[in-house]
Amino acid sequence: MPKTHNLMKKILLLSFLSIFIFEVSAQETVTIPNSSDSRVITTGVPFVLIAADARAAGMGDIGVATSADAFSQQWNPAKYAFAISKQAVGITYTPYLSQLVNDIFLGNLTYYNRLNERSAVAASFRYFSLGEIDIRQGPNDIGIIEEPNELTFDVSYALRLSERFSMAVTGRYLRSDLKLQSVPNADDASAGSSFAVDISGYYQSEEIAYNDFDGRWRAGFNISNLGPKIKYDEAGQENFLPTNLGLGGGFDFILDAYNKIGVNAEVNKLLVPTPPIRGREFIDNDNDGEYDPTIDENINENAIVEGSDPDVNFFKGVFQSFGDAPGGFSEELKEFTWALGAEYWYQDVFAFRAGYFNESEDKGSRKFLSLGAGFRYTAINIDISYLFSTSRVRSPLEGTLRFGLTFNFGDEYDEY
Repeated sequence: MPKTHNLMKKILLLSFLSIFIFEVSAQETVTIPNSSDSRVITTGVPFVLIAADARAAGMGDIGVATSADAFSQQWNPAKYAFAISKQAVGITYTPYLSQLVNDIFLGNLTYYNRLNERSAVAASFRYFSLGEIDIRQGPNDIGIIEEPNELTFDVSYALRLSERFSMAVTGRYLRSDLKLQSVPNADDASAGSSFAVDISGYYQSEEIAYNDFDGRWRAGFNISNLGPKIKYDEAGQENFLPTNLGLGGGFDFILDAYNKIGVNAEVNKLLVPTPPIRGREFIDNDNDGEYDPTIDENINENAIVEGSDPDVNFFKGVFQSFGDAPGGFSEELKEFTWALGAEYWYQDVFAFRAGYFNESEDKGSRKFLSLGAGFRYTAINIDISYLFSTSRVRSPLEGTLRFGLTFNFGDEYDEY
C-alpha cells in the first residue's frame, strides 16, 4: 500500500511552489499602503534554481566559473568546451524537506560529449517529485493517491570562440504538474509548460607562473531560463520563469604537483519584476472633488502605491527588473545574492570543499554554510555535500546529504 502523509503539510508545500502574481490596473486618487506588503520575488517552477549536484552545493551553490565537470549544464554549459574528459555521465540525488517527509526529492541526469578541441554538446533531465498525497473526502473514505511533480529537459551546444573563451546556447523544456485530480473544482487545471533558453560564456586563462606557485584565472556568466511565462489553466494567472543572471570568477592556486586550491566568488540576480507596494485607493468617480468610502465602487483595495506594474511580458520584465524596486537602488542591491567557495584537491584524487551563501533578509533570507568532499578513482567521481543553515528562516535542505556520481569516458584533453 502507498505510504500516506499529512495532507495539510503537502498542500502548504504546493502553495509555496506555485506562486501567483496579481494583475491590477487602477487610477490614482488617494492611496494608503498596506503595511503587510512583501517584496520577496517569487516565480513559477522555482525548483530549477536548486543546486542539483553535490560539488556546487558543497561550495555554497557556486558553479558559474568553477572548472568544468559533468554538471556544468545547470551552471554554465560553456565550460564543456574546456572539459578534460571527452564524455561523461552524471547522476545526482537530493532529498528535499527530509526532516518532514521522506518522499520529496530532486533527481538529475546529465550527459556531455566534447566533440573536438573547440566544441561540445550536452543534455540533462531534472525531475522534482513532490511525493505522494493521500486525499480523502471523509475520514472513512478510501484515499486517492496523487503524485505531483515537475521536470525539465534541456540540450546545449558550446563553442570556443578563441583559445581561452567559449560560449554556449541551451534550449530547455519545462513542465509543472501540480494538479490534484481529486480536488473539487480542479477540472479546468492542467499541467503547466513552457520553454526557455540560456546564454552563457566562460573564460579560462593559461597556467601562469608566480613566485611561489602557478595559477589560473577563471570567469563566467550565465543568463538562464529566459522564456515565456507559465500558467496552469486558461483563467489562471501567468507566472514568470526564474530567469536568472549569474556572474562568477575564480582563481586556482597550483601549489605543486599534488596540491591545488580553487577559490570562487559568485553573484546572482533574478531577472523578474519586483512586486510593488500595494494599498487602498479611493477614486472620485463623479469628479466632484470628494469620494464616498462607503461605496465599494470607489475603493480599489489592491492599487499600486510604489513601484512598477509587474504585468509585463518576460522580455520587458528582464529590463524592468533592474530598476523597479520600490525602495530604489538600495533595494535593487538587496536582490543580488552572493556566495564564496573554495575547493582543495590532493593529487586530483581527494577533494574537500566549503562555501557560504547569502541572501538579504528582505528578499528571502537564505543564508547557509556548506561542506563537501569528493573522491576520484580512475573514471569515477563521487561527491557529497552537507548544508548548515545560518538564517532565522530554516532551509528545506537543512541536515540533508546530497550525492553525485560521475562516469568519465574516452580520451582526455590537455587543457593545462
